[in-house]
Formats: sequence, C-alpha cells, structure tokens
Amino acid sequence: QVQLVESGGGLVQAGDSLRLACAASGLTFSSYVMAWFRQAPGQEREFVASISRDGTITYYTDSVKGRFTISRDNAKNTVYLQMNSLKSEDTAVYYCAVRTRNGLLITTANYDSWGQGTQVTVSL
Repeated sequence: QVQLVESGGGLVQAGDSLRLACAASGLTFSSYVMAWFRQAPGQEREFVASISRDGTITYYTDSVKGRFTISRDNAKNTVYLQMNSLKSEDTAVYYCAVRTRNGLLITTANYDSWGQGTQVTVSL
C-alpha cells in the first residue's frame, strides 16, 4: 500500500523560506514522476511543481518559478520542495502525489496517490 507523508510546513513571515519533504513507501519510488500540489480554502487543488523519475527534468507553475525548487533523493525515497521568498498567496495545504497515468502533468486525475498534506501559512 502506497503511503506518502509530508512534513516541513509551518507559520512563517513573508520573505522567509521553508523546505517541505515527502517520504514515500510501498512503491518503487524511482519509477514514478512526483509532484507537489497545493490547496487554499475555497480553491481548487493547484499544481505547483513536478520532477522526472531521475530528477533531471522539472516543471513549475508560473507563480512559483524562480522561488521554489523541487528535488528528489531516490536513495531516501523522498521528494523535497524548497520554498524561498515566500508570499502570503503561497498560504495553502501542500500535498505530494505519485503520477500513475501518462496524461498532463498538471492534471490531478493523473495522480492516484496523495499524502495527508502539510500546512504552510505565510504572514504579511
């Protein structure tokens, strides 16, 4: 059974940094594209970033380009999201997910496994 556990969220001020981590188990981690999504209250779940199986190709939504960096350590079965220059609009619950269908990277339906989420709150 696939399990994803996110950690690293918290309450920070605008301009601060956080590093989120997602520990995976129950799968051959290196065989899957991984991604981070986020969801603010009253909003749809939004794609944030994805990373290829070998970690060489990354893709980001426009609003986080230049500020966030996704990475993975296949030896530790862990994917990370380094979040710099945080803004209040980054406030959301952040989820990691396993891509299980070869559709669009930004489409939630192409991800069948999700973590419990970690709350990121950025104050002004």
